[in-house]
Amino acid sequence: MAKKSYPLSKVYGLLEPGPVVMVTTARKGQPNIMTMSWLTMMEFEPPLVGCVISGRNYSFDALLATRECVINIPTLELAKQVVAVGNSSGRKTDKFTKFGLTPVAAAQVKAPLIAECYANLECKVVDTRLVNKYNFFVLEVLKAWIDPARKDLRTLHHRGRGVFAVDGETIRLPSKMK
Repeated sequence: MAKKSYPLSKVYGLLEPGPVVMVTTARKGQPNIMTMSWLTMMEFEPPLVGCVISGRNYSFDALLATRECVINIPTLELAKQVVAVGNSSGRKTDKFTKFGLTPVAAAQVKAPLIAECYANLECKVVDTRLVNKYNFFVLEVLKAWIDPARKDLRTLHHRGRGVFAVDGETIRLPSKMK
């Protein structure tokens, strides 16, 4: 088997297993949306999610100030909005209006849910010790929502530079985990 060297700048595309999400924040009454793919589950109960948000991102300051957000999980039919949101800044743009998305009041945080997303996770920041060095936030999911009417749940997975994989066939294998 002949292996070939692979550029280190592209490694994230090999490891990025989680779905692309849309993170909403609200600061001083202004809701915002950012697209994010750098997140990881850290614990099951309570559910803890680790995520990286660039310090240059408008949502970074909002998350630091408010210490809360919503992780919204879109499916394939929102692909164009996901990319468009990710390619624009909330500093000067109302992304809900511009991209035809519907904000819905959350139960436990001020940041809104995105109605068009299959699932929504209301979160609070519980650890910022790695923010200064790595822009890494640890979030605790306080409340989770799903749309039970949705059956086609194909999510997007970022592979880098405008390339996405889409969930495909689901298989079930024997497991001792409950």
